[in-house]
Amino acid sequence: MRIRIHRMEMEEAKITYQETAGLAIVSINRPKSKNALTANMWTQLSEIAPKILDNPKNKVVLLRGSGEQFTAGSDIKEFHQMSIEEAEASFLLMEKAISAFEKLPIPTIGVINGPAMGAGLELALACDLRVGSEHAKMGIPVGRLGIRLSNKFAQRLVNLIGPSRTKELVYTGRILNADESYQLGMINYLVENEKLDRYAIKLAKLVAAQSPASLKAIKQSVSNCVNSTEELWKEDLPFVDPYDFPEGVASFVEKRPPRFKRRVQE
Repeated sequence: MRIRIHRMEMEEAKITYQETAGLAIVSINRPKSKNALTANMWTQLSEIAPKILDNPKNKVVLLRGSGEQFTAGSDIKEFHQMSIEEAEASFLLMEKAISAFEKLPIPTIGVINGPAMGAGLELALACDLRVGSEHAKMGIPVGRLGIRLSNKFAQRLVNLIGPSRTKELVYTGRILNADESYQLGMINYLVENEKLDRYAIKLAKLVAAQSPASLKAIKQSVSNCVNSTEELWKEDLPFVDPYDFPEGVASFVEKRPPRFKRRVQE
């Protein structure tokens, strides 16, 4: 069996892309930082997605994190060195990468072998299916960071768990364990950790054996159903709040509770 491997290195991080037996496997590897993604890594992910289609033999995409982490999301410490404008641009880059995988015309499967947080959760939800182990945790605790969810970020959650649950996750910062994530439909299959990779590959091969025309059609039809409200995209909020975001990031880096100041309602 022939395997093609491309490694893209940035500092201590690696994103590994493999092709084997009709499967394209993308792995996020930055273990010292819980697989948190830098701006450069988001750029690499957005570039990988279209390249998957260069090989017509690729039938299914597997997206995973190394070790017992999916990804902690974006590197918050990196934000601490950015201006408000640079941080906003970084969020737009995240959405570009997430959307690139979401819009792939072939099936995508997220392998949730650990926490999937913030933008990492959005990346997981951009996959068509998710297979998780007992180590999976899912949450979007942006309220402590002054981050505002865009319509697209919010819709991915609303489509799966509904509006009230979506608000709850942001209002409280609650982190869902593997069982809760499975019960809410955020994980499709829950398996033992030692069987996770083998199960994910078995599932991917099962999907790959189906009619390509059927797979492409159902993916497009479902997308049309859930994204039919064009008005949703006309007036979107920026991700970064100019007041709360700097304080939220500073408190994260300094490992202290945030001290958000009250201000006149906008």
